Amino acid sequence: MDPIYAQVLSERRAFLARAAGLVLPFVSCAVLAGLRDSVTQATMALILVLWVVACAASGDRVAGLVAALSGGLWFDFFLTRPYHQLAISDSDDLEVTILLVVIGAVVTEIALWGRRQQARAARRTGYIDGVLSAASAVAEGDTPAPVLLDLVCQQIAEVLDVDGCRFVPGPVEDPRLALVDRDGVVTRDGHPVNVARGGLPFDEETAILVRQGPHVLGHFVITSATRIARPTEQQLRVAVLLADQVAPALASH
Repeated sequence: MDPIYAQVLSERRAFLARAAGLVLPFVSCAVLAGLRDSVTQATMALILVLWVVACAASGDRVAGLVAALSGGLWFDFFLTRPYHQLAISDSDDLEVTILLVVIGAVVTEIALWGRRQQARAARRTGYIDGVLSAASAVAEGDTPAPVLLDLVCQQIAEVLDVDGCRFVPGPVEDPRLALVDRDGVVTRDGHPVNVARGGLPFDEETAILVRQGPHVLGHFVITSATRIARPTEQQLRVAVLLADQVAPALASH
């Protein structure tokens, strides 16, 4: 999917989720106002929490918080005495309203945590699939080296979320290049780079060595000229593992 289109689509979904978080609690409370005598306040509060869960499930924290605050506001206005006023005369009603907002905020964070865990699991699966694909191409033995290098370049670029990747035969001759070691640590001029804070070097390229024993057969050069890439240590280690897959094919040529 085109990155610009994906961003527009994400922004549209976030807008719709926030609008729903603002409007749906209002509509629900207005409808429940006519059922105050037959539905308990606990039940009405749970109905509003459902909207919070639905909005938080969109992956947008603001949408979940808007739904929680909107639910608390309209619960006070429609469903607590004095009705149709932003005032609460009963301490139990005040407690329910506060709990509604607090629970809504907590549910939002739990839902977002679940989505983050799911995204991490999906990324790990993607990493494993990439390594297995490269290893399979090597094991088949009939994959031409240029094809294998292109495959690994694409996977490294995807894993690290960088603009590009290319393979250069032989050792690194440009001392300005940062290097990624086997532990996923990036160094530049012998000094470690804090990738989590500053990202990969933006003004220069970064190299991942391809080794066969003590010999350097070549290196993958990764570039990120249009945005700052902040891959995790795990992503960097996966990129190194991917680079290792081409060593047997290069050594045999």
